[in-house]
Amino acid sequence: MAAWWVLPAAYALDRLLGDPRWLPHPVIGMGKAIAAVEALLRRLCKPRHYRAAGLLLPLTVVGGSFVLTWAVLYLLAQVSPWLSAAAEAIVIWTTIAYRGLRDAGMEVCAQLRKGDLPAARRSLSMIVGRDTEHLDESEIARGAVETVAENIVDAIVSPLFFALIGGAPLAIAYRAVNTLDSMVGYKNDRYINLGWASARLDDAANFIPARLTALLLFLAAWLLGLDVKETIRAVRRDAPKHPSPNSGYPEAAVAGALGIQLGGENSYHGVTSFRAHMGEKTRELNREDIPRTVRLMFFVTNTVVLLGTLITVWMTGGWHWIS
Repeated sequence: MAAWWVLPAAYALDRLLGDPRWLPHPVIGMGKAIAAVEALLRRLCKPRHYRAAGLLLPLTVVGGSFVLTWAVLYLLAQVSPWLSAAAEAIVIWTTIAYRGLRDAGMEVCAQLRKGDLPAARRSLSMIVGRDTEHLDESEIARGAVETVAENIVDAIVSPLFFALIGGAPLAIAYRAVNTLDSMVGYKNDRYINLGWASARLDDAANFIPARLTALLLFLAAWLLGLDVKETIRAVRRDAPKHPSPNSGYPEAAVAGALGIQLGGENSYHGVTSFRAHMGEKTRELNREDIPRTVRLMFFVTNTVVLLGTLITVWMTGGWHWIS
C-alpha cells in the first residue's frame, strides 16, 4: 500500500501538467515492446500456433511492465522511502489522463462554438477511430461525448482503481493491458488468434471499474441535479447492448443523465456499421453536451481520488499526518 498522498499527488500532476511531450511516456515503450514481441512470435510460430502464442503477449508485456516497475521502486526504496513514494506518484500520473481527455473534448467543443466544422472534424479525428470527414455538428458532438464517456473507465477509473489496490506496478500493468488491446485486440484476420488473450484480459481488467464508473455517474448525476432515474434505467436497459462488455456502462449512464441518445451509425474506413443506441432521445444532442460530459467526468474523477485517498489513509494508519 502506497503512502496516502501518492494518489492525490499523481492526480495533481495530471491536472497541472497533463501529458507533457518532454516526459518519456511508458506507453511508448510498451508499444515498442508489443511490436517486438509480436514480430518475434510471428517469426518463431506457425499460424496454427498463433492462438497459443497469443498467451505470451500479455504474459511478457504485462508481466514485464509490472516486474520492472516494482524492481525500480524497490531499489529506490532502499535509498529513501520518500524517493520511492515520489517516483510512484510520477508513475501513476503517467497512467491517468483526465486533463488530456478533458482538453481533447473541449477542443472539439471550442471549434464547434466558433462554427468551424472542418477544424472540429480534425480535432475529433485525433481521438476517435471513425471517419469524421462528412460529420455534421450533432454527429461531431456525439463522437466527442462518446469518447469522453467511454474513456472515463480506461483513462481514469481503471488506472486509479489498480493503483489503489496494487500501487504503481499494478497501475502500469493495467496500462500495458490497455495498450495491448489497442494494438492487437482486434477481431480481424491478422489478430483474431494472436490478439485474443490480450482482448479478453482487457475486458476482465475493466469489468469492475466499468460498473464502478456507472455507480459513480449515478452519484454525479444526483449531485448535478440531473435525471438519476433515467441514468439507472439507461444503464440497466442499454449497457448490455454495447459490443464491448464494459464500454456500454459509462456511455449509457452519461446518455441517461443528459437525456440524450448515443450510438447509431458510424463509418470506419468507408464501411458503415451500426452501434446500439444508449439512452432515450428526449432532445437533440448538441455541442454543449461535451462540457456537460466533461463535468460528469470531473465529479467521477474527484470522487475516486477522494475515496482512494481515504481508503489508503485508513489502511496505512496515516490519520496522524492529516490531523
